[in-house]
Amino acid sequence: MLSKTRSHPYFLNTQPSNPNYPLFVFLPGMDETGKELMYIQTKSLDAAFDVRCFVIPPDDFTSWDEMTKEVAILTQIELEKAPRRHEATCRETLPVYLCAESFGSCLALKVLEKFPQLFDKIILINSASSFHRVPWLNFGSLLFPYTPQLFYKVSSVFSLPFLANLNRLSPAAGQALLKSTYSAPKETASQRLSLMREFEIDESKLSQITQPVLLIASKDDRLLPSETEAQHLNNIFPNSQMITLPHSGHACLVETDVNLYKILLSAKFIF
Repeated sequence: MLSKTRSHPYFLNTQPSNPNYPLFVFLPGMDETGKELMYIQTKSLDAAFDVRCFVIPPDDFTSWDEMTKEVAILTQIELEKAPRRHEATCRETLPVYLCAESFGSCLALKVLEKFPQLFDKIILINSASSFHRVPWLNFGSLLFPYTPQLFYKVSSVFSLPFLANLNRLSPAAGQALLKSTYSAPKETASQRLSLMREFEIDESKLSQITQPVLLIASKDDRLLPSETEAQHLNNIFPNSQMITLPHSGHACLVETDVNLYKILLSAKFIF
């Protein structure tokens, strides 16, 4: 009998491609089951960026190192397909952006550790790199594999208030968040939690990153201490700035009043 072919991570175009704009690589907090969320999270960015979302299929159980290499390889392929230069001069290369949220921010930190010169500007949103400092999450992740399937499906619905301030979501965003949470396979969730529990980074290497870093944190995050973690990262990166969203939850990019493009404009982080 033939063995099942495993899927591999890939880049998803959530907006029409425009090689005249800077490449914007987005590492989301969800796997392939959250693709609908990616369209919502990046919907405003086509005004200034050529967006690619990194998708990890549910049956892909690769390590941090393997995912890190995949991000680097896929990014390099995009840059080789369409060299990006300013139209005015046709000489100066456009910056390459790396943007990540939650789980994706942990992956972004790994990418910066291994490939420090690949990206010119970095945006980290509600980084889950604080996971190991939250005792109940660590303990819960150890018990998670023993959770009955039915209880897992039910608990995924009850976890929504921890992921977002539901009164700040549109009906469409609420449905997309519910669908991505409910449809994620238990085995996939278990493997991602295991990765979070094992996550570690060399902060001395991060302190050598001289590119501009924008740290965005939700003050009303009920899942992780995102504001405290952003302050911690702000102390590590030598060229960083921090923005706090005073009323947002963990999944802030799907909230109606949060527009990532406008945040980048206000922070003077575009071009």
